[in-house]
Amino acid sequence: MNILFVADPLEAFKTYKDTTFSMMREAVRRGHTVAACLPQDISWRSGGQVQAVARRIELTGDDDGTWFRETGRPTVLLRDFDAVLMRKDPPFDSEYFYATHLLEQAEREGARVFNKPRTLRDHPEKLAIMEFPQFVSPTLVTRDAAEVRRFHAEHKDIILKPLDGMGGMGIFRVKEDALNLGSIIETLNKDGAETIMVQRFVPEITQGDKRILVIGGKPVPYSLARIPQGTEVRGNLAAGGKGVAMPLSDTDYAIANAIGPVLAARGLLLVGLDVIGACLTEINVTSPTCFQEITQQAGFDVPAMFIDALEAAVASAA
Repeated sequence: MNILFVADPLEAFKTYKDTTFSMMREAVRRGHTVAACLPQDISWRSGGQVQAVARRIELTGDDDGTWFRETGRPTVLLRDFDAVLMRKDPPFDSEYFYATHLLEQAEREGARVFNKPRTLRDHPEKLAIMEFPQFVSPTLVTRDAAEVRRFHAEHKDIILKPLDGMGGMGIFRVKEDALNLGSIIETLNKDGAETIMVQRFVPEITQGDKRILVIGGKPVPYSLARIPQGTEVRGNLAAGGKGVAMPLSDTDYAIANAIGPVLAARGLLLVGLDVIGACLTEINVTSPTCFQEITQQAGFDVPAMFIDALEAAVASAA
């Protein structure tokens, strides 16, 4: 296969942990060719088709800034690739949104894009949990400060977070004393201008915020539990959490097996479910990670499982 990765700048990859790099490495190991571009490298002109200035690369085997060698930078129609992988990291801002429209047009022209662009737009990572309330802890989505106060009065210990946050940014915990609740609400909802999410605090966070990967509708048998360190309430690796690979529990499997096939049928080849205790907290679809951490710690080859699924998806679409 000839695969195009729509991603962040290659020079910024931390190859010792980067999931997109691990996908490239496995693809090349199997004899596939890879190219990469930024979202801003994609364009469309009336009378033509969606195209991209793509960097054709070879992997050098090094683990530093020389991990790849560029062999050309042609302008190529997206439909001419066997697969296009949308791996641009969040945030899901206006430019990401516009990129999904360009990718959807490329699909209409015959390109095979993973994850499916329309489905990326239809599944905002925090709000997507509303479809599966049986797995969700008590949750409120609102911009009304009075509703947030009533929710706190009911549950006593809550988590507040912005809908467009990533990596644990903007997450606050407010305990029964309601210390700074008003200020936190004003900060997050911009005096009622923006919608936020509020959830009952799940004490099992001390055992980790588990990232459960679902590939082609099937769960990877190990999660990466992101465990908060010190006085931190956030388990996100970007916020200093410690990642520990562990086998999925029966509850983990129940959640993944209920949600995975539903999302796979909509064109989501790769999904990252965030689970604390028995509670689903997010459904990550833009650029799920943790491949290398799970592979290194548990010995389960996640990149191989992903490329297997990609090969099968491309073959079935041919």
